[in-house]
Amino acid sequence: MVQANGFPEGFLWGGATAANQIEGACQVEGKGMSVADVQRLKPEVNVEDYKRNNTVTRADIEEALKAEEETLYAKRRGIDFYHHYKEDIALFAEMGFKVYRMSIAWSRIFPNGDEETPNEAGLKFYDQVFAQLKRYGIEPLVTMSHYEQPLNLTLKYGGWGNRQLIKLFTRFVEAICIRYNHVKYWITFNEIDSLFRHPFSSGGILEDEYQPERLKKELYQAMHNQFVASAAATEICRRLIPGAKVGCMLTKLTFYPFTCKPEDVLKYYLDNRKNFSFADVQVFGEYPEFMKIQMEKEGITLQKGPEDDKIMRENPVDFVAFSYYQSSCSAANPTELEKTAGNTHRGIKNPYLPKTAWGWQIDPTGLRISLIELYDRYGLPLFVAENGLGAEDVLGPDGKIHDEYRINYLREHIKAMHQAISEDGVDLMGYTSWGCIDLVSASTNQMSKRYGYIYVDADDYGHGSLKRYRKDSFYWYQKVIRTNGASALEEE
Repeated sequence: MVQANGFPEGFLWGGATAANQIEGACQVEGKGMSVADVQRLKPEVNVEDYKRNNTVTRADIEEALKAEEETLYAKRRGIDFYHHYKEDIALFAEMGFKVYRMSIAWSRIFPNGDEETPNEAGLKFYDQVFAQLKRYGIEPLVTMSHYEQPLNLTLKYGGWGNRQLIKLFTRFVEAICIRYNHVKYWITFNEIDSLFRHPFSSGGILEDEYQPERLKKELYQAMHNQFVASAAATEICRRLIPGAKVGCMLTKLTFYPFTCKPEDVLKYYLDNRKNFSFADVQVFGEYPEFMKIQMEKEGITLQKGPEDDKIMRENPVDFVAFSYYQSSCSAANPTELEKTAGNTHRGIKNPYLPKTAWGWQIDPTGLRISLIELYDRYGLPLFVAENGLGAEDVLGPDGKIHDEYRINYLREHIKAMHQAISEDGVDLMGYTSWGCIDLVSASTNQMSKRYGYIYVDADDYGHGSLKRYRKDSFYWYQKVIRTNGASALEEE
């Protein structure tokens, strides 16, 4: 039931993080190296240049493995959630979280990814995390794979283009579903569509080792293998955990036609269609016709197992989760148009929107549009799994952080969600704003790009006390949750 002055009863308010960006404790108690652990801070690179920040070569990996200290490898230390999880979860509970979106680091459970049995010390760590969440009545929403696959799967198998990873991933999924059979909500792959934008983080694929045409085929094969693995994981989760709900997750790249020229409008439809296609496969259980045509035109022949199509068809997801940070424009001829950065991609700048210091355009209305588009297309419950503002917060001498800019951003996006529910009929399960506690940025490996309600005293190079401070937004979001959204809707 939608409340005029608030959100539906039972709406899941909370926050989101990823293991590779917060846990730290790299190689502690048997944890193996992950693809995230060899990604380096590049202070010499423009923070808006996502591609240059995230490209990793074999030479980069060799250099990273030889590094004797972790100054430039921020994801190896994160914010040391591994040793601070009780304190951090207590702060989430103080805000009133109903749900906490987190991930389980594959390399903490299977250090190399291809072991026969899981690492018990890794399993015990998450036992403790889940026990702490249960203590405060916080529901976990667990992502199975969030840019943190074991590095060995790249070095030994070449990444997700290798079909053996399906078997290795489902072994990991079975282990965590058996152990954590109390967890109700799951997401298989974080932003599964991102494989083509950053192959190493998402698929463990080293781009520099392929010629362009061969790389394209490898990425399509990796895409298919992840679709099969996701469907198989969905089956495993439902079989082992009665009543479990399993979702897919999409990077919602919301586009507008740059002009009303028919060519620009057509390009907008094609861009949107391409973005939707990754959720289409997981919701409808098969490739849409235009994807089949596209692969045929590009000379792509997928290597399929005899049961692949059946597995995908019989295991559609229960809900669609997505990240939304900003929108961009589509144009048939973008050559002369100004570009701007975004969540794992660069797009055409919209002249009507402001942008952050990292080039991300701020567009709350785009969130409402995204919710309408997704719900009209799929008819399934939706979940806003990521949304937030990265900014350079300043810790004052009094220990306070005044982040009114973040409050303004979140308020307008929450209002947009409420409009989508109350006026457009969208079924929205919950909202987990990204980086509810400051963490290492996925795109730039910085700490100075902060999203959280909780400030962590650490800089880009690992200096700082790691002390936690409540920002102004902490108390603001606390009230939002306590009033089930009503306080945000009442503000101007």
